[in-house]
Amino acid sequence: MDPLLWPSEANSFRRFTPESLAAIEERIANKKKQQDKVSQENKGQGAEEEKLSPQLDLKTCKKLPSLYGDVPVELIGEPLEDFDPYYSDHKTFMVINKRRTIFRFTATPALCIFGPFNPIRKAAIKIMIHS
Repeated sequence: MDPLLWPSEANSFRRFTPESLAAIEERIANKKKQQDKVSQENKGQGAEEEKLSPQLDLKTCKKLPSLYGDVPVELIGEPLEDFDPYYSDHKTFMVINKRRTIFRFTATPALCIFGPFNPIRKAAIKIMIHS
């Protein structure tokens, strides 16, 4: 594989913030608008769209490939933006533990009250991913 195509460490690991969640919601809205336009244009034609699938090396509960570089110590156990293109328009974030295992969580409110940035939810996630 060409080294220029490898994700760089600076681009790979970004904290999941309220701005990240807003960007995901915006992508979801744009995708829905596009799908509505396409469905109106192709009502009787039965056109199929290409579906994106998750990357096999970035599956949940698998180790993060060394291709993505070392996880900075301050980001271990912290919510990160998902760098799998499949999840770019899904309300999810990923957390990587010390053993480089990938965990994915939804960014929708848990129990309808604990948002993704709630301290109780963050503590529960840290307990869940602890090796």
